Amino acid sequence: MSIRPVKRLIKSKPTLEGAGVHLRRAFGFGNTKETDPFLLLDDFRNDVPEDYLAGFPWHPHRGIETVTYVLAGTVEHGDSMGNRGAIGAGDVQWMTAGSGIIHQEMPKGDQSGRMHGFQLWANLPSTLKMTAPRYQEVKALDIPEIKDDDGTHVRVVCGSFWGKKGPVDGIAADPIYLDVSVAPGKSKTLPVETTRHAFAYVFAGAGKFCNASGPLAVPTEAVKWLDTTPPVDADNRSLILFDRGDEVTVRAGDDGIRFLLVSGKPLEEPVAWYGPIVMNTQEQLRQAFEELEKGKFLKKS
Repeated sequence: MSIRPVKRLIKSKPTLEGAGVHLRRAFGFGNTKETDPFLLLDDFRNDVPEDYLAGFPWHPHRGIETVTYVLAGTVEHGDSMGNRGAIGAGDVQWMTAGSGIIHQEMPKGDQSGRMHGFQLWANLPSTLKMTAPRYQEVKALDIPEIKDDDGTHVRVVCGSFWGKKGPVDGIAADPIYLDVSVAPGKSKTLPVETTRHAFAYVFAGAGKFCNASGPLAVPTEAVKWLDTTPPVDADNRSLILFDRGDEVTVRAGDDGIRFLLVSGKPLEEPVAWYGPIVMNTQEQLRQAFEELEKGKFLKKS
C-alpha cells in the first residue's frame, strides 16, 4: 500500500458568481489536468443573506454534470424541461446537462440565515457531451452513513466505499464523493484507487494529510532534499491535491476535521471551456454559443 503524497495545498479564493453571490472557489477556470475529470469546486457557505439571495438566475449548461451538496439552508431550482424542486440540509442534486439545459438555482437561508454547501462540476467525455439532460435528487436520509469504532464518520454521496454504495449512479466520471469526519487527535487511512485523481476539501476543524509512505529515504542526490516537503496543516477552506498512491492518511487536530474526499478517473480529453459550457474543441464551443443566440440550444429528446 502506498500513501498518496500531497502535491499541493491551496486556500479557496473569494469570487462572485450568478447575480452577485459571494462564494469561494477551490479550483476552476484554469488548467484542468490535475483535477480531471473535475472542472470546478465552489464553496458557497455564507451566513449573510444579502450576499447570496440574488442567486443564480436562468443560465445555460452543456457538456458537464454538476453536483450540489447542501449542508444548511435550501436551494430551489427550475429548468427548461419543466422540472421544479428544492434541496435542503444533507440533500444532493446531480444534474447531467448533456446536450443543453437552461436552469436557475436560488438559495434560501435557514432560520439563522445560513446558506451552506458546495457545487462540483464533472466533465462529460466526448461520447456523452450531447446526451439527454437528466436530474438525480437525493434526500439526506437516503445517503448511506458509516460510523467506525474510532469515531470516523463517512457519508457516501456517490460511489462505493467500505461496503456501502451511494445513491447517485450512472455518472460518466464514475466519481467517489465522500463527506468524512475524523475525531480529534485520531489518524485515519482511507483507500483511493491508484488510477484516480483525488482531492480533499476541508470545511471544519483542521489536520495533517501525511505525504510520505514511510521514513524518508536517503536521496541519491543532495538537491532532492529541496523537493521533500513535510506534512502541512490543512484547515477550513483548504484544498489538498494528492499525487498517485492507493490511500490517503489524515491526522485530525484538536477539534477534529471534516472534509470532502473526491476522486474520479481522468478522461484525458481536450477541454474547450467558456463559462457554463464545456466542450472538446473551440469549434464545438462556437457552435454552442451560436445555437444559444439563435434559440436552437435546447435539443428535443
